[in-house]
Amino acid sequence: MYIMHWSFKTGFHEKAARKFLATGAPLPAMKSWQRFHAPGSIEGWILVETDNPGDLYEHAAEWAEYLDWEVTPVFTDEQAGPLIAKVYT
Repeated sequence: MYIMHWSFKTGFHEKAARKFLATGAPLPAMKSWQRFHAPGSIEGWILVETDNPGDLYEHAAEWAEYLDWEVTPVFTDEQAGPLIAKVYT
């Protein structure tokens, strides 16, 4: 699972908003995803489940003209617990 954090590049809010409204910014290759917008929609997050990180790359590249991206792999408690247990047990 990954969190994709996006923020508008200076001067590109209107162009990106128009593209989003026209296309819905689909993520069809992903197993599942949820998109979250901060108030004012100048930044947001997409929680993505995929087995192929290349899908993330492709989506970020599609929007790179308008958005800055930070992509972080994330784990649920159930996934993280056994991993941290390897370190401390």
